[in-house]
Formats: sequence, structure tokens, C-alpha cells
Amino acid sequence: MKDGTIAVVGASAAGISAAETLRAEGFGGSLVVIGDEPHLPYERPPLSKQVLTGEWGEDRLAMRDAEALARCGIDMRLGVRATGLDVGARRLTLDDGGRVEFDGLLIATGVRSRTLTGAEGLSGVHTLRTLDDVTALRERLSTRETLAVIGSGPLGMEVAASLAQSASHEVSVVTDETTPMERVFGAEVGRVLGGIHQRMGVTLHTGQTVAGLERTAGEASAIRLADGTKILADTVLVAIGSAPNTEWLDGSGLPVRDGVECDAYCAAAPRVYVAGDVANRRSATGGRGVRMEHRMNATEQGAAAARNLLSEIRGTNGSRAVYTPVPYFWSDQYALKPQAHGILRGAERVEIVYQDLGSADRPRVAALYVCRGLVTGVLGIRIPPRILRALRELIVVPKPLGAVRSQADYVLSAMG
Repeated sequence: MKDGTIAVVGASAAGISAAETLRAEGFGGSLVVIGDEPHLPYERPPLSKQVLTGEWGEDRLAMRDAEALARCGIDMRLGVRATGLDVGARRLTLDDGGRVEFDGLLIATGVRSRTLTGAEGLSGVHTLRTLDDVTALRERLSTRETLAVIGSGPLGMEVAASLAQSASHEVSVVTDETTPMERVFGAEVGRVLGGIHQRMGVTLHTGQTVAGLERTAGEASAIRLADGTKILADTVLVAIGSAPNTEWLDGSGLPVRDGVECDAYCAAAPRVYVAGDVANRRSATGGRGVRMEHRMNATEQGAAAARNLLSEIRGTNGSRAVYTPVPYFWSDQYALKPQAHGILRGAERVEIVYQDLGSADRPRVAALYVCRGLVTGVLGIRIPPRILRALRELIVVPKPLGAVRSQADYVLSAMG
């Protein structure tokens, strides 16, 4: 295809990966990328760490500069939000009054932070998803001394670690989990990580729910827990997860449920593909949908969806490829870098296959995660990269625990 237009809605990792892949695959038509933020594409993982503490300036976050995007022939529409989609007419409507007619569409609108009911607009209550979010939070913290984090997922615990490590603020974490990151890593691993946070000075309130926020002179001043506990905090970070950005697709006819549903090729409708955090992808065997909020998945799925979209437009559907990722994500907390491959969330069993707690603040842990009787994921904390790569190979094709455990033991024996 020499002409025509492909529109990409979403200008973060998945969207930029898709756009660059289209050019790399020889697409020579018009390529429009629409992003609702005014900034050039930037990396989000450092926001809760290096950018929050001031170690990094914003200039280190750029994925691509304006010149690189121009060389790629991308028509960037930044600070513009897509407000509607007519699949049959192949037309987007934008909040600036504009329209984009397209021959192919890739949706990569990502997610937004969930908020706490009753906290909207209250000064001192923040979420953290965007560059503007971290700028506002950092400015607030610069004149305050106490932070309460609501939620103990990776984002909340990274923020807690960043501030505790710098000893700049008193930090409390409130969570309904029994250990931090329990839903992600399991209770046993969560206890190891939670212990480190406590030794670093973070106060954990586990198994608790928030009853309300207290305010003084129109600003947040404390959190009230359901058991009556009151936590003084002049700044509150709400880190209770995210919601897919799909409202703009109401009435489009696309299947929307916990993201935009798509098939194993990442297709949601003819010539409409989905990638990144907003994609709820079914497996090739028609299994339950999976939506991943991982940085690496955004890049890989953006590229895969773009190649499949281009194949469909070119009339070579047979060359489309099923997207079969082995998800990878990491977190940075203190001197630790928990790294995970595969599917961990929802595991009915977590098998610790290696544990060295001799150094309380620098533990080594390896764990296997079992979903529906098969090992689908592996976690390593301070496990050497070559060992973790070998463990990853064991879960690429899920197998029963008995078949994986002995191989994992053999791999881990190299650590002595």
C-alpha cells in the first residue's frame, strides 16, 4: 500500500512503537498520531522514582525528540483528545473540532489513575500517572513533611521507597492487603518486601480500608481508617489502580469490557487494532481476555498490532501473526529490583524455590506462580540475570509444577 492514512490514538509507548513499526514495515502513507497530553512521548516508569526525588530532570524521559518523529514522517497531534469513532465510516472525531479519516486505526489510549470517591478536587490529594501528576506531587511535597499512600501495589510502594530512602518525609501506607504487593507477588514474597519497607521507616497499615479523609482549611490533613485509626498526613497519594481509557468509544460498536476486547491478533474490528494497557486480548484458543499494564508489553504489542494491521490493509491476512508474549515487568524499591516473567496475578499457588534472607535488606528470592494447575510465571529478586533468563525459559510453555520444580532446582543450583 502506497497511499492512505493510518491513525494511531495514543502517543505513549504502544502508540509510538506502532507508528515506528509501520514505517519500518514500509508503510508510505499518511501517519497520524493523536495524544491527549501536550508533551512529546516520554517514559513513565521513572516518574515514581528518579523524577519524583529530583534525581532526574524531565529531559531524561523523552522517548523520541521532535526531530526523530519528523524524520519518521509522523503527523503528531498533541494536546488533542479523540472523542468519537465511527468504525463503518472509518472516521475519528477530535475535541478540537477536527476529524481524521483513516484506512486503518490502532487504539493505544492506555489507562488513567483511579481516584477515591470524595477526594476529587481536595488540595493535597494526588494521583500519579503523568508528567503533570509528578510535577504537582513533587511541588506539594517540597513544602510538606508527611505522606500517606493509599494502595500497596508497585506504584504506591515505589513512591514509599523513594521518599523513605531519601529520608525526606514520614511515609505511611494503607492497604487492604495483608502484605504489600500481595495481589502481584503473593503473601510470602510480600512479607519479605514489607519487612524491608518497615526497616526503612515506612509505617504499614495492612488489612485496612479507608473510611474517609479529613481536611483542614480545605486541604487534606489526615486519613480515617475503618477501625477508627487516624493517620496524620498533609499529602495523600491515591494509588489504587487504574481504569482503561475507553469512554470515547461509547457508541462505536467496539467490544469494550475492562479495556477494548481484541482477538489473538490484537484486532477489535476490521482494520481496527488495539495495543498496550487498554488492550484486553483473548488467546488464540479463545480463553479469557488478558490486559497487561507493563512497559515492555506496550512496545511489543504496539509493534505486533501494527504489523497485523498493515497485513490486513495490504490484503495479506495470511501473514498476520498471533501475539504470544511472555510478559515481563520490574519494580525498583531500595536496592531491590523484583523482576517477573509470565503471568503472576491470580495465581492459586506461589512456590518459593530459592530464598536467602541472610542479608535482611538485600534478600534473594525466586518463586514460581501456578495458575489453573500450570506454572505460568516466575519472579526473581536479586537473582543473577543469566539464572533468571533460564528460569524464564521454563515457563514459556506452561507446565505442571512437578515438571518445572526439578528443572528450576537444577538451574538455581548454579547459585551455590
